[in-house]
Amino acid sequence: MAKVLLVAALLYVLWRWLQPRPKIPPAPPPRLGEGEARAILGVDGQAGPDEIRAAHRRLVSAVHPDRGGSAELTRRINLARDTLLRG
Repeated sequence: MAKVLLVAALLYVLWRWLQPRPKIPPAPPPRLGEGEARAILGVDGQAGPDEIRAAHRRLVSAVHPDRGGSAELTRRINLARDTLLRG
């Protein structure tokens, strides 16, 4: 009886292992509006690429995770810089 249960358990494990896994689509990248990106970096509407980069550098140096800051804040600051420099 124990052999039958062992074989049944192994067959069940094998059957579960061979089942197709559902594909989970990757999450879309987060988006920021231009106004929100400017507010995060603290630059006005007339700021050029050099001012945006300078504001980004200043903020990241203050909140970088290697210096005890937050990874989430650094991610949002990088996203704001990318949004403004791309557009």
